[in-house]
Amino acid sequence: MYKKGEPITVLTAHDFPSGHVADAAGMEIVLVGDSLAMVAMGMEDTSEVLLEEMLLHCRSVARAAKTAFIIGDLPMGSYEIAPEQALESAIRVIKEGRVHGVKLEGGIEMASTIKKITTAGIPVLGHVGLTPQRQNSLGGFRVQGKTSASAMKVLEDALAVQEAGCFATVLEAVPAEVAALITNKLSIPTIGIGAGNGCSGQVLVQVDMTGNFPPGRFIPKFVKKYGDVWSESMRAIEAYKDETKSRAYPAPEHTYPIPKAELEAFERILDAKDF
Repeated sequence: MYKKGEPITVLTAHDFPSGHVADAAGMEIVLVGDSLAMVAMGMEDTSEVLLEEMLLHCRSVARAAKTAFIIGDLPMGSYEIAPEQALESAIRVIKEGRVHGVKLEGGIEMASTIKKITTAGIPVLGHVGLTPQRQNSLGGFRVQGKTSASAMKVLEDALAVQEAGCFATVLEAVPAEVAALITNKLSIPTIGIGAGNGCSGQVLVQVDMTGNFPPGRFIPKFVKKYGDVWSESMRAIEAYKDETKSRAYPAPEHTYPIPKAELEAFERILDAKDF
């Protein structure tokens, strides 16, 4: 696809239903992102989620996605100490999480770690630009590459993860023009999120793009809301509540029949016995 110039579609999933619909919709790559910390577990940010929790969600998605290439995020704390730690974590995500590859954040400083994993035969998706696991050291969720020096740093990071063996890299929160120039300098695909349409593909968080959240919740500028799952779910659940309260549900078509003679026999037994 990359060689043909065909954009690559990537979408996150965090459980069996979200993995199932992403796969059925034809996503080429399904990412079990550590964003599930917030969207599936109610955490404040991605730094809270544990490797064991990621493994559980990876297995759930893997049971559903049968055609997509599945990538599992290495959560913060599972790969930064040493390349050996990262390889051990990656092996667990592949063997126990049942995914096909892993993703980790970082550029030049993570090159030796990435190489350790790719040399072991595990596909790695890089992640440069804005790296959410490091938001505290970046001063928050800030766009990267807005100056020539910063843009060069993103390029150098991208080149480093490419050299280390990544099959592709995410470019997050980078000006579109910068992302396009970086894409042209690489020989591996770039997967953009908040990085314009000049990347080799795009990724979004499924909960964000389907609108599966209450009104008023903050969503990043780069998110396009393609659906309104929250409103549809509210409509259905409120209708169920109303029909239950009025006894309109369950209607006769939702119940199981009993032969009239058997019902009458049961009623006679009840009348004859003193409960």
